[in-house]
Amino acid sequence: MNRSTTLSLLLLCTVFTLRATAAEDRHEGHAGPAPQAEHHGAPQAVPHQSQRQGPPHFQAHPPGVHPHGPMVRQHNVRVLAPRNIARGHREWAHWEHPDFARPSYFWAWGSFQSVSCIAEDSYGDQYPVTESAGVNFGLMDMTATEDDAMDRCYAESGEDASCYLATCSHF
Repeated sequence: MNRSTTLSLLLLCTVFTLRATAAEDRHEGHAGPAPQAEHHGAPQAVPHQSQRQGPPHFQAHPPGVHPHGPMVRQHNVRVLAPRNIARGHREWAHWEHPDFARPSYFWAWGSFQSVSCIAEDSYGDQYPVTESAGVNFGLMDMTATEDDAMDRCYAESGEDASCYLATCSHF
């Protein structure tokens, strides 16, 4: 490795370390949700969504292949038929999945008609969910669509707890 490449890698590592430290500082300063006022009467449904922030400034990844190399599966991946759901309608019971890093979307919200998210189980089987979007569709709606894909994966894979969000797209 030449000196220029080494210096570039060192600079890149420093930037990532500073961003991670800033993110941790923001996280530690978060006091959590405000206490809810006591309600009497019928219990209210509690949404399972947390507040999401917009994406950070876009910065392309370093050129070249990802360090883990290409993904090569030993069997055919099965992609199940997409399930179209109405916006706001939950078709599967919510799986209390572990927290995970949600994607950052660099999309022009309100400029597309549908979104589709795909969750994948440990066998590589994919569970797509498509939801209609519109002018008021935004980041919190994406959280619900992502969760729908995760919930479908968990429910239809026989409760495979290794389901993860593979990708989302819009059209």
